Amino acid sequence: TCMKEFVRRIIVAVIAIKARIVLKKYRPSMLLVSGSVGTTSTKDALYDALRDSLFIRKSQKSFNSDIGTPLTILGVPNGWSNPFTWLKNFFDGLLLILLRAPYPAWLLIEVGADKPGDISKSLSWLTPNIVVLTRVPDVPVHVEFYASPQKVFEEETSPVSWLTSGTLITNADDDNMRALVTPDGVTRLTYGIDRDADVRALHIEYRLFDTAVETRCTVESTESGRSALVLTGVLGRGHVYASLAALAGARAAGVSFERAIAALATYDGPPARMRALTGIKSTLLIDDTYNSSPAAVREALETCAALKLESQRRVVVVLGDMLELGSYSVKEHEAVGTAAAGVADVLVTVGVRARSMQDGARIAGMLDSALVGYDNSTQASQALPSLVQEGDIILVKGSQSIRMERVTKALMQNPESAHSLLCRQDAEWLSRP
Repeated sequence: TCMKEFVRRIIVAVIAIKARIVLKKYRPSMLLVSGSVGTTSTKDALYDALRDSLFIRKSQKSFNSDIGTPLTILGVPNGWSNPFTWLKNFFDGLLLILLRAPYPAWLLIEVGADKPGDISKSLSWLTPNIVVLTRVPDVPVHVEFYASPQKVFEEETSPVSWLTSGTLITNADDDNMRALVTPDGVTRLTYGIDRDADVRALHIEYRLFDTAVETRCTVESTESGRSALVLTGVLGRGHVYASLAALAGARAAGVSFERAIAALATYDGPPARMRALTGIKSTLLIDDTYNSSPAAVREALETCAALKLESQRRVVVVLGDMLELGSYSVKEHEAVGTAAAGVADVLVTVGVRARSMQDGARIAGMLDSALVGYDNSTQASQALPSLVQEGDIILVKGSQSIRMERVTKALMQNPESAHSLLCRQDAEWLSRP
């Protein structure tokens, strides 16, 4: 393990040096996305809104770390444990420095933190033109590794201090973001749903057609008036927020509102973030298995409640452990269980920590007959196909290490499509127990 970490540090140091040289040579404009919730969806929405108008490259998947960011700048893949891929990356990066190659005018980079210093220290050499911040909830993911939720907020918002000009884009519905000070010489744009903002969504509704879905709303811009926004195959306010942030980002980058909103018609979100899939027995399968946190679970449950109200269909909620909550864990799992009781006809929990969700659901009046628990996602995958009924709405969500994508795959009508539709389907992940 020590040797592996040593090799990793050498790789990070080498590619970071090359990335800095490449930035100095090609001088691309840079758009950074940071925050605790919805950063990858926001990055993908920004890319869809901008790619027809600008020569732009985005971070791949959720590669937002001290390795992922330099790889994006160099335009090379993650080598994982393959020394030949890293060797090829080394020479490709060298050619980019030594020769004059076509290079994007814009880089769209997602940055993220698992532990202190991931952003503020390891990526502080980035010089963005635009910073887009998503939300940082009161109990954010990864809080276990920080002294307090406030320290997570400081880490996630550290890119603001790297702005010397350009534009800062923040969520108007997040009280912490509203209190954030705009640096001198920087323009501030806001986006939101519940409060006035420069780009705001009104009248959000969900359309359900058997197992197909649409999220619809009206978008109001202080600069460009109103327009309809239709997102196909995805559900929830999270994707609306991502689209609003993308429209604000387009405005900051000089792309017209009309052009950006038309381009968002292609947005279908990254895998495993409130994506609608066709399940067995004509069920609507809502795959939200990429990761989990209390705020994200509540938002997913609110979406299920709206779908239930419209369709009168049975709702099965399958929730795995929420990790990295530290001392907040038991309380937050119970609170999520209480929230689920108001929506779910059946609550299925997966993992040891998630059992506390059942306690919260009981307190809220949910009967034991509607509560089911499994120790891990493999057990749940084997049992759930016989538990679900014709036409159910099924939400599947849990933290990364619980591997809830296995449950989604077991409930898909076409599991052979898992590789292109689900998260963690590359060989590296599939080889893990």
